[in-house]
Amino acid sequence: MLTVAVAAILALRFRVDTPSTVSTLHIVPHLIHSSPKLLIFYVVWFGVCLIFFTRSYGLYGSIQLFSGLHEQRMTMQATLTSGLLLCGTLYLSNGEAISRIVIALMVVFTMTLLCLRRALWRRMVYRKFRAGIETRNVLIIGAGRVGHALRNHIDTLQHLGFRFKGFVALTEREAESGDADVIGDVRNCLSLARSLFVDEIFFSVPAERKLVIGMVEEARVAGIDVRVVPDMYDGLAWNARVEYVGQFPTIPLHRRDFPIGAFLVKRTLDTTIASIGLLVAAPMMLAIALAIRMDSKGAIFYRAQRIGRKGRTFSCFKFRTMVENADKLKADLEHMNERDSVLFKIAKDPRITRVGRVLRKYSLDELPQFYNVLKGDMSLVGPRPPMASEVEQYDLAHLRRLDVLPGITGLWQVEARQDPSFDSYISLDTAYVENWNLMMDLRILARTVGVVLSGTGS
Repeated sequence: MLTVAVAAILALRFRVDTPSTVSTLHIVPHLIHSSPKLLIFYVVWFGVCLIFFTRSYGLYGSIQLFSGLHEQRMTMQATLTSGLLLCGTLYLSNGEAISRIVIALMVVFTMTLLCLRRALWRRMVYRKFRAGIETRNVLIIGAGRVGHALRNHIDTLQHLGFRFKGFVALTEREAESGDADVIGDVRNCLSLARSLFVDEIFFSVPAERKLVIGMVEEARVAGIDVRVVPDMYDGLAWNARVEYVGQFPTIPLHRRDFPIGAFLVKRTLDTTIASIGLLVAAPMMLAIALAIRMDSKGAIFYRAQRIGRKGRTFSCFKFRTMVENADKLKADLEHMNERDSVLFKIAKDPRITRVGRVLRKYSLDELPQFYNVLKGDMSLVGPRPPMASEVEQYDLAHLRRLDVLPGITGLWQVEARQDPSFDSYISLDTAYVENWNLMMDLRILARTVGVVLSGTGS
């Protein structure tokens, strides 16, 4: 709708700035000053039609499902169809006051801006996919000719954003074939999918109808998409449209609804607050850096490898609050651990420096993580980013907390920060993942301010 409004303004400006006819000097100013509501009505109507046809042509879906050329063609078709409906509306409503040249220019500008925006967006997303960011992990059931062809296709077209994780054997012959890429059989397929953070399962060979239906039901509960190669499963995929992964046709049997709008708002909120936070806190961060340098030997920043969304490793930045060789001393302090199971925490940790104790008390050591938020490795709100040694001890159900970006703050931090129970830690993070919404993030951010000011950190 914003693009349509910009195009309408450009069309009017272009028409007003072109003194080639007398009609422009009389009709357009009259339209702007005498009938602004009428103009807004037609612009809004054009925008509504455009949204309707854009959605009908599937242009709000993932860009992985169609080529850039197809996207441009369907964008043009949606814009021109909406323009024809607008012309029909003008004819039926006797809208003589509106210049047809302005309408034509608005349609052309809208089409140009939309095509340009989609091309730039696709290029940006492809760059992220090639860097391994926001990709979709894939398991292929069946290690036969079709399965290997699909695997090669996925590996060749890295920009599509799919990453092959392994084959799942459907028969004993495939399981005993010695293929190093066969990582399990269909009986433990869902367990493998969860442990490897798989987003989609592809059936590349025919299987029993009951098996496929059962797999779809289990995948639906786990939030995993399922696809099949189209020339199989008579009846099961009736009325389902064929979608292309590159040039490879597939039929989706299940797809979870993804709240892309809410996630875009969340990402916008993350980058906005993180940018403002870094600018506002810059003087304080400089003072903290000087205090750390004067207090003890070692680097100002502590850079640690953490596990992020879908098991991706990233460098998490914090102000250093411990002595220089703190990681090496951890083994000698295991007997003092006050937390359950995987977690490690000592209230009076001897490794913490004098400045570090103050920084931890008010969570000031986490200010550099705003940089991680800007990079896209973290979010403002989410589960705490764990270490690899912690993830290695997780049960399969615990991996659910890695389905989202880790956060600077989260439900556990504001609800049970001092609770030593690992079960409480996991259950709160899992509850956040399963019940996430924007209002929950805003409430957690508001409560975090109180937690920080009260100095309950450690």
